[in-house]
Amino acid sequence: MTDLMLYHASPSRSSVTLWMLEELGQPYDLKLLSLEKGENRQPDYLAINPMGKVPALRHKETIITEVAAICTYLADEFPQAGLNVPIGTPQRGVYLKWLFFGPGCLEPAAIDRAAPRKEEPRRAMLGYGDYDTTMNVIAQAVAKGPWLMGEQFTAADVVIGANLRWGMTFKLFPERPEFTAYAARIATRPAAQRADAKDKALASR
Repeated sequence: MTDLMLYHASPSRSSVTLWMLEELGQPYDLKLLSLEKGENRQPDYLAINPMGKVPALRHKETIITEVAAICTYLADEFPQAGLNVPIGTPQRGVYLKWLFFGPGCLEPAAIDRAAPRKEEPRRAMLGYGDYDTTMNVIAQAVAKGPWLMGEQFTAADVVIGANLRWGMTFKLFPERPEFTAYAARIATRPAAQRADAKDKALASR
């Protein structure tokens, strides 16, 4: 058994963490859960993640949940992979912004597109802003390329890249030229290819 154990359902949000682990290049184990069978709601898993969601990651004796938190943690714990912007570096704040832009803005934007909330009073209560602004901000960021932090591919690209690819797959995000070019760059990464292949194989079991 390795020091890293990913509690995973395929395909799901935990697929983002699977990709991150492939980018990391460290050995890891997978514990597959069937969401259809409700294995994520069983007491043994709820003891790991009381929310009953995937992913959850065990690193030695530490349990981490939530995709952006896991990716941030892994990038900092394994700096030799070059996926983080170190603490004390001027660009660290920008890097953290993009890491949390995924769950904080892109995911709410996808929900907003799937189930629009048009009433202005309700929209004013939404913490993420609005759909069009979110799309424009992320388009400007990825257009600068090749990656969110310039020449360095980071954990932020894993989080944002996975969100964009998912959103375009389900027609929740537009296939803007900036998005498709960014997704194409991601698709050339060997770690992304390995993660996709593993996920497809696991889903077919």
